[in-house]
Amino acid sequence: MDLTTVDGLPLHPLIVHAVVVLLPLAALCALLIALRPAWRRRFGWPVLALTVAGVAAVPVAQVSGEQLQGALGVANPLIQRHADLGGELLPYALAFGVLVVAFLLAGRKADQETPGGPANWRRVAVVAAVLVAVAGVASTVQVVRIGHSGSTAVWNGVGGR
Repeated sequence: MDLTTVDGLPLHPLIVHAVVVLLPLAALCALLIALRPAWRRRFGWPVLALTVAGVAAVPVAQVSGEQLQGALGVANPLIQRHADLGGELLPYALAFGVLVVAFLLAGRKADQETPGGPANWRRVAVVAAVLVAVAGVASTVQVVRIGHSGSTAVWNGVGGR
């Protein structure tokens, strides 16, 4: 599959915007539903869908970036730095996605616990909420680092400076 151009323009910057928007937005939404159980019950499925879309966009962006790098045919250390950072995002995104699923499942189980009884699932849900927040922040930081390196590569001249 060729993910290099659309109508003569590089496709990679367009695909990257899906990651840049969806992954941090999913992290923000996951943080919000982690803070308010009522919001988790109401918005858990949409946040999960947003998370899955953001995570799924990562490998597509990586493939299109590799193809664009190959099509450019220049050895630029700025582009290489961007590619290296981009190659590191998927584990962060996958961990975030798995933790969102675990948090939503633990939250559902916590909602089913009887009041006054042991709060085992509530404790698990709280730990999962903290982990979701940490993973969401880590994913967002990586997206910002990657985006900054990519924009630096573009603005400092892709073709061989």
